Amino acid sequence: MENNQTLTSPQKNDSILELNHEKYIQTAPNVKIHFKDYGQGKPVILIHGWPLSNEMWEYQIENLVANNFRVIAYDRRGFGKSSQPWNGYDYDTLTDDLQQIIEQLKLENATLVGFSMGGGEAVRYLSRHSGKGVSKIILVASVTPFQLKTQDNPDGKPAENGAKTAEAIKNDRIGFLDEFGKNFFGITLISKPLSTPLLEYYRMLCSFASPHASLECAKSFSTTDFRQEMSNINIPTLIIHGDNDKIVPIEISGEKSAKLIRNSKFIVYEDAPHGLFYTHKERLNADLVEFINS
Repeated sequence: MENNQTLTSPQKNDSILELNHEKYIQTAPNVKIHFKDYGQGKPVILIHGWPLSNEMWEYQIENLVANNFRVIAYDRRGFGKSSQPWNGYDYDTLTDDLQQIIEQLKLENATLVGFSMGGGEAVRYLSRHSGKGVSKIILVASVTPFQLKTQDNPDGKPAENGAKTAEAIKNDRIGFLDEFGKNFFGITLISKPLSTPLLEYYRMLCSFASPHASLECAKSFSTTDFRQEMSNINIPTLIIHGDNDKIVPIEISGEKSAKLIRNSKFIVYEDAPHGLFYTHKERLNADLVEFINS
């Protein structure tokens, strides 16, 4: 989603740009990443899930800033207000964007908080960029360590699942997002953890994503194997997952991540769906603050 208006830099770093009071970082040729930077103190970087944008963290940002943290929340390329290039949706490239954010903002002793797909970027950053500037990571309902069913990962999801998702997106992306949102937040005939207007708002955020980026990122998070690099993580790690997650089941994600990462802390939210950042926001906020301060 490119904008033809002139970008001007409010800082000495010419790669940090501002347009209509919105901030961007140039991470690659013709790629501008939209970000928000609030508060002061130890930095916390929030990495959103698929196919949302940084706005999903609305109920965390306020609390983190109030607890004296500097909060950086950004839109992954292809999503939200960031550029929508045709290429670059593999985890290496996505993590290179994250590396540029950390480097250009000169962040040190940061905590990476990766939700769902964003957990993969947090893990890949540690292996690809040696974790420079990062002291802790938090994986929230993360897709790690490996979603795909293979001979050595028999509990994973069959490749046909990914093909069906891709076909549904190509056929009626907004209709797909409507059904996806209900499963995402655990909505049933007897359970309605959020209002209809709020559910529609999240659907709208998802609709802003590039259709091509949505397809390519779905391919990346459903097929990327993080198992080896996760076993090498040696910084404090918090893993949070709901045991009623229908999007990223805890059995193939949170539980396995906790076994792979030595000395990690694993917290299970009983009856929590995938979208626990809203449905269990008070508990999540308290756990984030406690772990970052620990």
